[in-house]
Amino acid sequence: MNQRKPNPIAAALLALAGAVALPVVAQNVKSPVMSETEVMYQAGSSPLGDVPMYQSTNPKAPPMTQEEFDRARQIYFERCAGCHGVLRKGATGKPLTPDITLGRGTDYLKVFIAYGSPAGMPNWQTSGEMDEKTVDLMARYIQHDPPVPPEYSLADMKKTWKVIVPPELRPTKKMNNYNIDNIFSTTLRDTGEIALIDGDTKQIINIVKTGYAVHISRMSASGRYLFVIGRDAKINMIDLWMEKPDNVAEIRVGLEARSVETSKAKGYQDKLAIAGTYWPPQFTIMKGDTLEPLKIVATRGMVVGTQEYHPEPRVASILGSHYKPEFIVNVKETGKTLLVDYSDLEALKMTEIGSAPFLHDGGLDASKRYFMVAANNSNKIAAIDTKDGKLAGLTEVGKIPHPGRGANFVHPKFGPVWATGHLGDETISLIGTDPKKHKQYAFKQVAQLKGQGGGNLFIKTHPKSTNLYVDTTLNPDPKLSQSVAVFDIKNLDKGFSVLPIAEWADLKDDGAKRIVQPEYNKAGDEVWFAVWSAKNKESALVVVDDKTLKLKAVIKDPRLITPTGHFNVYNTQHDVY
Repeated sequence: MNQRKPNPIAAALLALAGAVALPVVAQNVKSPVMSETEVMYQAGSSPLGDVPMYQSTNPKAPPMTQEEFDRARQIYFERCAGCHGVLRKGATGKPLTPDITLGRGTDYLKVFIAYGSPAGMPNWQTSGEMDEKTVDLMARYIQHDPPVPPEYSLADMKKTWKVIVPPELRPTKKMNNYNIDNIFSTTLRDTGEIALIDGDTKQIINIVKTGYAVHISRMSASGRYLFVIGRDAKINMIDLWMEKPDNVAEIRVGLEARSVETSKAKGYQDKLAIAGTYWPPQFTIMKGDTLEPLKIVATRGMVVGTQEYHPEPRVASILGSHYKPEFIVNVKETGKTLLVDYSDLEALKMTEIGSAPFLHDGGLDASKRYFMVAANNSNKIAAIDTKDGKLAGLTEVGKIPHPGRGANFVHPKFGPVWATGHLGDETISLIGTDPKKHKQYAFKQVAQLKGQGGGNLFIKTHPKSTNLYVDTTLNPDPKLSQSVAVFDIKNLDKGFSVLPIAEWADLKDDGAKRIVQPEYNKAGDEVWFAVWSAKNKESALVVVDDKTLKLKAVIKDPRLITPTGHFNVYNTQHDVY
């Protein structure tokens, strides 16, 4: 009787699973184990790839030349660090440290990298992302001790700190005729710039040099100063009162970052700024008029629930409280929200609120009391009560919520709700946010809408609008990534309409034309979309009339290279979303 021969690839993966705590692998090992959407999001690049680091000489690790090590290190930070962490201790992905990898050997690791795993490891070789030689290179690299990026001290920051125009030399009144409230700050991702665009005339005011891949734009409480932070942790402070708005100060607060914010509490407007970094894991408080660094606080510590130590918990979103002199700092891997009292930096007080790991982005509810933050890989939304300083609720939602700042509106049955879309599925979750008049719905998922598909990055509405816009930027289907879904808030049951934003842009070439981040103007009667193509392809901004859902304007300019996030000054200043 013939016996079935074992599948050698499956056998290797089974052996590896025991070492790295992966689930058992099915026989069909060549099928994708991670959606294209998740790979694009989770395996994002890190600026740390170009940072000089020490190569260990562990005699047990397979040999590598310095050239091989440096190439593998760059690939790791471009493709792998987002999931497995800078130190390979594990984040959303499993740990890949030598105590695990050395015992399995190069051949086993090559199979793991090539074919992926059901736990979420991409199939790098069979997907065509890596060739066989690269897979071999990476299998050897992860058996070496992880190179550690340098720390970043106050002295390091001060070396990069520049006050381009001192406060005493800046205008004492607005020196231009722009309607500042309706200016848009648009990230030009791959050129290290932002475009300041006049929302009234649709003309570019200035192209401002910044750090690489600006992640967010934030306003000072007064609405005068615009702060942007690049993924390389460079902060630029732009004075909108100048005749031609431009940089007045800059600093680099680390090696990789995502968040910047300013003080909003009464009596502290424009006094302080804060930035959080992915590396080193810390946040920095600065003077609000010059960016002079004042206080650095580390975020290394224990994970909520397991109480295990994590060496690199990254700082994700930060928000300024409207109730108290506090910054709301979300620490990704440990699942902690820190309420940082900035009233006395010499006797800094922090309230630590635990919710769920992988805290990422979020925004305030309509009352501006509750901060709704996504614990993305935990598939939860945490509601942080910024007035009472406690966890108000923890809500299970869809797969990998990514709300941006979310969307607030009044539901005819459930009252005030806050909405988020998801990267991993097509659902839009509505969460009740009114514990006074609608207590039975407060901080619960009260409804789920079905959108076009997964890959949603941003969702948006406005107090003066009855529309809810949902993009599908990272969906692998071009028909979805190049369009947006629009729901009628007054009649959510009828489903959505589709706006062909990329088609309306009428671009000349065959770029990706991904539609990202609906953003309202101040009046709430226009919605702006970025049409995001590659650096060498034409991109654009498309403006839609919110009342008619018809095309209103297309903004094209050769300087609009890889436009992604864009932020209206008034709505950002006042947390209107």
